[in-house]
Amino acid sequence: MGAFLDTPKTEKCNEHGAGNGLRYGVASMQGWRLEMEDAHKAITGLDGGLTDWSYFAVFDGHAGALVSAHSSKHLLECIMHTEEFKAENVIKGIHSGFLRLDDEMRDLPEMSSGNDKSGSTAVCAFISPRNVYIANCGDSRAVLCSSGNPIFSTRDHKPGLPAEKERIQKAGGSVMIQRVNGSLAVSRALGDYEYKNVEGCGPCEQLVSPEPEIFVLDRQDENDEFLVLACDGIWDVMTNEDLCNFIHSRLLITDDLVAVTNQVIDTCLYKGSRDNMSIVLVTFPGAPKPSPEAQEKETALEKALERKIKEIVEQQEGKENFDFVQMLKFLLCVELPNLPPGGGLAAKQTFIERVFRKVCPSRADSVSFGCDYPSL
Repeated sequence: MGAFLDTPKTEKCNEHGAGNGLRYGVASMQGWRLEMEDAHKAITGLDGGLTDWSYFAVFDGHAGALVSAHSSKHLLECIMHTEEFKAENVIKGIHSGFLRLDDEMRDLPEMSSGNDKSGSTAVCAFISPRNVYIANCGDSRAVLCSSGNPIFSTRDHKPGLPAEKERIQKAGGSVMIQRVNGSLAVSRALGDYEYKNVEGCGPCEQLVSPEPEIFVLDRQDENDEFLVLACDGIWDVMTNEDLCNFIHSRLLITDDLVAVTNQVIDTCLYKGSRDNMSIVLVTFPGAPKPSPEAQEKETALEKALERKIKEIVEQQEGKENFDFVQMLKFLLCVELPNLPPGGGLAAKQTFIERVFRKVCPSRADSVSFGCDYPSL
């Protein structure tokens, strides 16, 4: 878990679509991790007479990608095939579907042989014409933004939470350095079967539980703006308020949801996230629309940044130690108007890199991640 690449892999996997009055954009990136272990799912229009329902999910794998990949392919069908879901008891259907998937994955050849010890968090949402059903297992998180504010968030399942700690201890385990038995940083997850072998304990009473926490929200079409599902690589460096403010501000600039989600991931990378990152952004009809006023402010910010970068380069011309990192440190001390809320200077770093390469081509090779790269 502690091993990292020398430089992050910044290539992105993107997806987008629309249906049922919703639009969505997806971005994921390996980042500093040695492997990409995240997975996701996005569907507008479900089978079984539920064409006006949609489903979105993010899975954050650990110790391997098997569980996250398998869950992204099969969690939806496990939920929809339960008798409870078929009987329109959505909450019980989601609950049973999680437990069924977790039980069935034990029989996968890689699992039964003991060769794979991976697990995965899961956060998913069913959006119907009237409601949003959200289920969370682990520390991936869902946040709903309405009228410009985060009005709902799932709770991260960490071992230090009193109820989680009590269950772990009852199962004969311990919580050390905020981890299950000093090792696993989440108290609920799919997979992780080495933590699910306590005799006499049911599936939801084990050291690590596959039980989802489920919420039902009424849709408010006049106020609801967007729903975010993201892994902890995002939440490690952005609060709920930060991310909602940032996305709200970006939607005033562009209606390209892939561009917005890519900006979120890049911003989190520059803010210091060292994890895989995945985000699903779902916009409702009440989402902000591009505004000429906001676009003008963004243009003014970029012009101000370009002027300041040229000024810094001119002042430092000829100095041996001057490079891109030094230039960033100078910029951090500058008061700049109209920086994206929640993102700050980190949100404009891609633009800053482009300008620096143009105005200081002799130092362009210094634009790279290093151990002393400043976290914005």
